[in-house]
Amino acid sequence: MRSPPRPSPLALAVLGLLEIGPLHPYGIQRLIKLWGKDQVVNVGQRANLYRTINRLREGGLIAVRQTERDQQFPERTVYELTDEGRRATRQWLTAMVSTPRNEFPEFPAALSFVMVLSPEDARVALEQRAEGLRQRVEQLDRELAQYSDTLPRVTLVETEYLRAVADAERTWVEGIVADLRTGALAWRLEDFESARADLQD
Repeated sequence: MRSPPRPSPLALAVLGLLEIGPLHPYGIQRLIKLWGKDQVVNVGQRANLYRTINRLREGGLIAVRQTERDQQFPERTVYELTDEGRRATRQWLTAMVSTPRNEFPEFPAALSFVMVLSPEDARVALEQRAEGLRQRVEQLDRELAQYSDTLPRVTLVETEYLRAVADAERTWVEGIVADLRTGALAWRLEDFESARADLQD
């Protein structure tokens, strides 16, 4: 008995695009980028896309519809969604939308060891991050303004989410920077060395 493939953002994107109609892998990758979904789905490596498509096919969620042959292009396999794939798409979407998950992003991991830096070095790094976040919010505002008149809002909700998260993070980072400037947040690495010595006893 075949085991069902595990949900992932890329697998969900493949299933979601095949809801619209049959596509070949290049078409899937192109639509993800064209529709701006590459902001939330990592489709940079085509090999990952092919691996995901193979897992979905082996799991019975998609099937080969046809193989296109054209003298100007390599042979292209066109995939379509199966009934099982339609059910899985809705189950995955419901679970991903309804259930918060700890996804272990890089920034909180770095913050958990920020005491290795001096407070001054941490302040400078966080100021750079705050500026990057300000620019990110401005970029997302431009994208929302560009497409809000031509696309239904539901197709932009992930961009709204990214904008809200980036803006909330910017506000938080600026608060930490302010505390570092005033000395309300300060530390010495030596304080943690003594704590480590206590653990070794």
